[in-house]
Amino acid sequence: MAKKCDNKSVGMLFWKNDELLLIERKRFPFGFAPPAGHVDDDVSFEDAAIRELKEETGLEAEDIKLIIEGRKDNPCRRGGQWHYWKIYEVKVKGELKLNKDETKQIAFVPKNILSELAQKTELYNKGKISENDWEKTPGIERVWLDWFKELKII
Repeated sequence: MAKKCDNKSVGMLFWKNDELLLIERKRFPFGFAPPAGHVDDDVSFEDAAIRELKEETGLEAEDIKLIIEGRKDNPCRRGGQWHYWKIYEVKVKGELKLNKDETKQIAFVPKNILSELAQKTELYNKGKISENDWEKTPGIERVWLDWFKELKII
């Protein structure tokens, strides 16, 4: 049985040499995004962040620092239409490992490529990219476009 949306999400920003770790989601919501996920039954947002980072990348959080939080409208495959987010900057240990169930690819992305992916999302938001084309070659996941702008990453 699929879990119901708990309207609570976490995201982790991991920078390496001015490049941000992003995954390309295999399932809705399609797009490139930092490791992220629902809080679910975890005791805290921080516990959920540590769990999601490990599940999606194989990396273990050594240090985790809250940098922003708030509510964002964003559709969820579990049925929700919004989430209360806590976004963390993390320092990690371990080796990157692709989660083949959830992720098409994983990479460190420089800011110029983040900007290109953001421009693609803007075109998608304006209806200039079809759903089919978006699923095949997406830009930044919509909710993350909002966070990246708010955080002045792009």
